[in-house]
Amino acid sequence: MVVLNKIYTRGGDKGETALGNGDRVAKYSLRVAAYGTSDELNSVIGVARLHSEGDMDAALMRIQNDLFDLGADLCRPDMTKDAEAEYPPLRMIDAQVDRLEVEIDAMNANLAPLRSFVLPGGSALAAHLHVCRTVARRAERLAVELSGVEEVNVSAIRYLNRLSDWFFVASRVANDNGAADVLWVPGANR
Repeated sequence: MVVLNKIYTRGGDKGETALGNGDRVAKYSLRVAAYGTSDELNSVIGVARLHSEGDMDAALMRIQNDLFDLGADLCRPDMTKDAEAEYPPLRMIDAQVDRLEVEIDAMNANLAPLRSFVLPGGSALAAHLHVCRTVARRAERLAVELSGVEEVNVSAIRYLNRLSDWFFVASRVANDNGAADVLWVPGANR
């Protein structure tokens, strides 16, 4: 159980922060950037949820919870020491990726195939979901970059990759199942 009774600790006043295993690193470290961007994504989803309801809102809430799991995973380096930890570290699992795939397929089943790229926009919810998509892509790029220098849970990277796809398809659903998509017209303004 997490207890947060004091919000500031002064521990980061010199530009360092603690990882999930207690190690201290620079706040600009690649690992902090990766899980910080997943936190940013979570906040952007919170704004998108102001425009969602029903099944879409419930799915976005599940994703927000998953992103806390993802942050817990990414803030905990050295997976080889998981068995030695006092508390088992929370790691992303393939079932979370699988759930996104099932949801993507279900949403996509009701959409007409695209014949052009989609410009971000349309409804307010769709526009916000496009912002979510791009932040998810940035979080993925940072996690992949981190995996080039440190061990990263492969399921975490797969989740981020699938999540940006989820946001794209969800944005089309939010645009009247694609009927209100804003399509790119190549060279339209030449």
